[in-house]
Amino acid sequence: MQNWLCVKQAQISGSLSLVVKHFTFKSLTHGSPAHRFIGVNIRRSVRIYEVLPKRHLNEQKLPDSSRMQGTERNPMILSYTLQELFGHDTVQVELIPEKKGLFLKHVEYEVSSSHFKSSVYRRYNDFVVFQEMLLQKYPYRMVPSLPPKRMLGADREFIESRRRALKRFVNLVARHPSFWDDVLVNIFLSYNGQDIQNRMRESIRGVGDEYMTSKISAQAKDFLPSDIQVQFAASRELIRNIFNSFYKLRDRAERIAARAIDNATDLLGFGKELSALGSDTTPLPSWAALDKSTWGALKQALKGLSVEFALLADKAAQQGKLEEIDVVEKLNLFLDLLQSYKDLCERHEKGVLHKHQKALHKYSLMKKQMISATVQNKEGESVEQLESRIAEQENAIMVMELRNYFSLYCLHQETQLMHIYLPLTSHILGAFVNSQIQGHKEMTNVWNELKPKLNCLYVGMDGLPTPPLSPEESRFFTP
Repeated sequence: MQNWLCVKQAQISGSLSLVVKHFTFKSLTHGSPAHRFIGVNIRRSVRIYEVLPKRHLNEQKLPDSSRMQGTERNPMILSYTLQELFGHDTVQVELIPEKKGLFLKHVEYEVSSSHFKSSVYRRYNDFVVFQEMLLQKYPYRMVPSLPPKRMLGADREFIESRRRALKRFVNLVARHPSFWDDVLVNIFLSYNGQDIQNRMRESIRGVGDEYMTSKISAQAKDFLPSDIQVQFAASRELIRNIFNSFYKLRDRAERIAARAIDNATDLLGFGKELSALGSDTTPLPSWAALDKSTWGALKQALKGLSVEFALLADKAAQQGKLEEIDVVEKLNLFLDLLQSYKDLCERHEKGVLHKHQKALHKYSLMKKQMISATVQNKEGESVEQLESRIAEQENAIMVMELRNYFSLYCLHQETQLMHIYLPLTSHILGAFVNSQIQGHKEMTNVWNELKPKLNCLYVGMDGLPTPPLSPEESRFFTP
């Protein structure tokens, strides 16, 4: 027994001296060294290989070019353009007119994909399951959020707003390079059979997430730049600032579009009042300054002007709707993408990184228990159990470290994808300027056509036209 204890103490002492050589774990957010008392169990180290993603000897190290589109030198580099992303697929989401359901009515959508040349019917809950499956399969990629469900009291405005949000969601997913060849996306956009939700769940059952299926997960660390932490922090701060600014821009664009709609309502109301005034049949009093013919001419002119104001209202409404579609919706699309990047960063820090640090802490406690059990001369079986648990924890830590590096690898690519989308801002600003030019030009044309028709309003006592007031005369009517 004494000889056995001496051997065990020597093994523990030797394992502690090999900490830096065999394991160097660093915090992936702060870059600080983690626990420095990690030992290695040589007899069970083979288990580490068993939990790593498998790859055949004849497989390449580079990821599938159809999904990652990396260069041969560095698979981290994406070589897409914004036009290529938008050209890959365009998905339309339209409301089905009738509602189905025996007791509870629900909204159904027709989802049409230009890439798959398909048209399928989906409910909101189908979108929910689709997003959940994407997050399970691609936890290290940007997966957009869904709009709220709000089952009871959903008015027409809410339903339309949710339809637009679902359209933005599915287009961002369909245009993400990592999802282009994914069977889950294929099923959602093209499967016409029954029980779409179970079909999607079955498609990922037993498959594992992207880390387990990627050909590069075990080598991701080799492609990361040495200053990955600095790059990650800078990119996250940049995206945060861009999000805050575009959130405010979106709010102001919404207000501008809403003002155009309100302007249309006011112009239409203005014209209706002119029409009501021109259609008034109240007889003119005998002591009135105007004769009946003059008042009749004025009423006829006012009624005729109401048509022009209806046209002005229509032009203002068109401008408001154009700004909603071409400006506000594009801003919302960009904001959805920015938010998905922020969510990804949060998943990285609170998910895999937190689990990694927690596993390191648990491992350190196990090592302390091992030392204590050996010093206290406990039975060999108890020490063997601790050794087994420590070996399992070593395997878990190794996998978590590799997952951390793979998560950073994906974050690096997703950051590039965000920058590919940045030129969308110029398209948004261009659409805003064009809508203003077109709207004001059309409104100006109608105003110019209306102006000559005002001459019939300037009628004097003798029935002859009178010129409008000069600027100096108009000052007398200004309070």
